[in-house]
Amino acid sequence: MSEFWLISAPGDRENLQALERMNTVTSKSNLSYNTKFAIPDFKVGTLDSLVGLSDELGKLDTFAESLIRRMAQSVVEVMEDSKGKAQEHLLANGVDLTSFVTHFEWDMAKYPAKQPLVSVVDTIAKQLAQIETDLKSRTAAYNTLKTNLENLEKKSMGNLFTRTLSDIVSKEDFVLGSEYLITLLVIVPKPNYSQWQKTYESLSDMVVPRSTKLITEDKEGGLFTVTLFRKVIEDFKSKARENKFTVREFYYDEKEIKREREEMARLLSDKKQQYGPLLRWLKVNFSEAFIAWIHIKALRVFVESVLRYGLPVNFQAVLLQPHKKSSAKRLREVLNSVFRHLDEVAATSILDASVEIPGLQLSNQDYFPYVYFHIDLSLLD
Repeated sequence: MSEFWLISAPGDRENLQALERMNTVTSKSNLSYNTKFAIPDFKVGTLDSLVGLSDELGKLDTFAESLIRRMAQSVVEVMEDSKGKAQEHLLANGVDLTSFVTHFEWDMAKYPAKQPLVSVVDTIAKQLAQIETDLKSRTAAYNTLKTNLENLEKKSMGNLFTRTLSDIVSKEDFVLGSEYLITLLVIVPKPNYSQWQKTYESLSDMVVPRSTKLITEDKEGGLFTVTLFRKVIEDFKSKARENKFTVREFYYDEKEIKREREEMARLLSDKKQQYGPLLRWLKVNFSEAFIAWIHIKALRVFVESVLRYGLPVNFQAVLLQPHKKSSAKRLREVLNSVFRHLDEVAATSILDASVEIPGLQLSNQDYFPYVYFHIDLSLLD
């Protein structure tokens, strides 16, 4: 499973023994894989400041997760490929996300633990804000290019009545520059090919004999040329309609066709040139954002543990990876049983949702006797 539970309990002897019991039960019952989660000692400051920081970290956690999910989705969209292929590019420090989380080490160089907690949080917040700003500008430019290209490509995907003809017709298919003659394009249903060949010369006066040619066809019909005198155009169109032949409104403009072809070539070239740099940027900055997110989780555990268990700082954080979704309820029961002594009211209320925990603003479903945070790595679901 790509789901983790990050918990903490006080670091005294009684609770370390409780953690051992938890490890024993979860291992024997094959409920989860557990590892210690190392969090450095930070400068605590005042408890009031920690309360404010707790709220700020909650918002930052939500923002960071939203950001990395958007970046993961951007990788899928840029690659225009399956989620499985995109997943290969979603790494943190060059390793898969599960490995990074299970072997997490605090980055002292990037986020010095000697700094005040508020400074560490501010550094991460600014980093993520900058990544989001860059993500918006880079993906907006690429998506505009992609949309323009798709709009041009769509013109080539319709039927003979609607699709562009610039990639089908050529100068040689038309009589050009004549004061009297003009070449029209006529769409003929496939069952009517024979009728067209027999009757097109007599649909109107002044049709040039043997001037028809099949240019292209799709599953429904074919596109034929026919040359006639300009003054009988309307009469020819009318007679053609009566015979289920449709004159396509198209007049060969070499400059316009050249412009359309050059525009398609330019957009394809621009997209190809932007693809590599954008994908590289997404990979690098997804890694940076994901790493920052897991550091936020560590900070939340630290702050909540101090607020919950008090000073001096003494707690043990553990990362649990449930083996399967169906075992989550049983795992929660084990944790509740092992740590119920930390908060008897909360432990009881988890089983009885009608019991309110005094002074607690969260719903009971969000509160446990131990510090708990959820990490979901299924970023493409």
